Amino acid sequence: MWYLCVFFHRLLDYRKPEVEALAELFGAFPDHNNGDTRILQWKLPDNFHNDCPFHFVNLPSEEIACKIAKRSILVKGMYEIWGEGSSYEQLEDAVNTYPDERKLPYLTCEHTFKINIDSFGKTFSTEEQKELLKKLEFIPFKGRVNLRKPDHNFWLIEIDNYGNNNGLPPIVEKRIFFGREIGAADRALLPTYQLKSRVYIGPTAMDAEMAFLMANQGLAAPGKLVYDPFVGTGSVLVAAAHFGAMTMGADIDIRVVRDGRGPDRNVWSNFKQYGLREPISLLRADNNLPPWRAGLKEMFDAIICDPPYGVRAGGRKSGGRKLLKGVVGPYTVPDDKREGHIPSTAAYSLVECVHDLLDLAARMLVMGGRLVYFYPVLREEDSPDPSFPEHPCFKLIAVSEQILSYRYSRVLLTMVKVAPYTEEIAASARIMHVEFKTNHLKWLEEGNLHSAVFAPNCKQGENGEETFCKESKPKYRGKYV
Repeated sequence: MWYLCVFFHRLLDYRKPEVEALAELFGAFPDHNNGDTRILQWKLPDNFHNDCPFHFVNLPSEEIACKIAKRSILVKGMYEIWGEGSSYEQLEDAVNTYPDERKLPYLTCEHTFKINIDSFGKTFSTEEQKELLKKLEFIPFKGRVNLRKPDHNFWLIEIDNYGNNNGLPPIVEKRIFFGREIGAADRALLPTYQLKSRVYIGPTAMDAEMAFLMANQGLAAPGKLVYDPFVGTGSVLVAAAHFGAMTMGADIDIRVVRDGRGPDRNVWSNFKQYGLREPISLLRADNNLPPWRAGLKEMFDAIICDPPYGVRAGGRKSGGRKLLKGVVGPYTVPDDKREGHIPSTAAYSLVECVHDLLDLAARMLVMGGRLVYFYPVLREEDSPDPSFPEHPCFKLIAVSEQILSYRYSRVLLTMVKVAPYTEEIAASARIMHVEFKTNHLKWLEEGNLHSAVFAPNCKQGENGEETFCKESKPKYRGKYV
């Protein structure tokens, strides 16, 4: 059945992918195989711009539509539309012809109701709302009005102007919708988890709204295990835990995962603050040298992360001065230096970091599991079209852009594991990585790609691996928006 999906007017690229992910989570495609992700049917109301908040979506049941609306971050509400038109006369005709078996059960005297009036780009005064309500007197409501906790919410939505500050062109023709609310967003969710009231945050802590969007793309749910290899202060895992998932994280900085800013201001404190299940474990681990024993595989349902890419914080891997002297193996920390020892690190280019991340995900994700991570791109006119890392085990199903500045944006990549990991696939993935890295280096030489983001100044070892890097400072140090 077709439902009117009304979005909040923000993060436009993220809206449909989030709904499609939640549709899969709630069983909209019961006959699909692992990795065979289905796409929902969408359509625009007549003469509406594609970036507007109003879209019709075809969902198999009202129950699924309700669950999506209640969990989504960007859906304002889902509505069963009883009628629409460009005038109130057309609206009345449409509502009167809507099947009685769909309308009458909600109009009886046993049910209370409330009629809400909404628009986009403008507001109605109290007097205007009263006049609009009079135009709905043809609907035979028999129940009592209850403005606080009605049994059923109805919505009259009139759009005749998109407003002046949202970047959309003028509307071609007024459109009026009337329908029953199926489900609405949890308005208390984001204020509850906002960063400014969180016990422990850092300079790269993920914004709460984006963390919840990432958790939705990763299908976080009870019984699932979600891993973040760049856990930082735990923002992504907090969102996953809110949805009932078990969580696990790692970070190369032992001070982040062990100490935080004291016994009551650390990653664990963030979970206690919200009464969430604490992570199974937080590891001091290097994404370049993962700690998993040989043969351990396919234990995570989702890997969700924000890899370091040099805009606000550069990536680090195990290494440092020891590697300059040709000591490539592990070194022993003297007994008198063990307490409080901080292992040395070297710069970690994004291209190498993402290759290691894809290899980790290919090994450790279950079939049908999801890898969700951010990747930076340039927005300058002479920049090449962005290309994204590939892997034989994965299918890219969603690319959502968030603009950071006039030069940079970042895209949230959502990938589904569609093939089992084998040594042959690992070799093939290595070749794909080398080709991808070569293309990026070529763009660097042409001056089209920012070296601080994609490849610090690296010396190559005999085997072609980066052995030492001197981090360059990024030119842009703005905040995420």
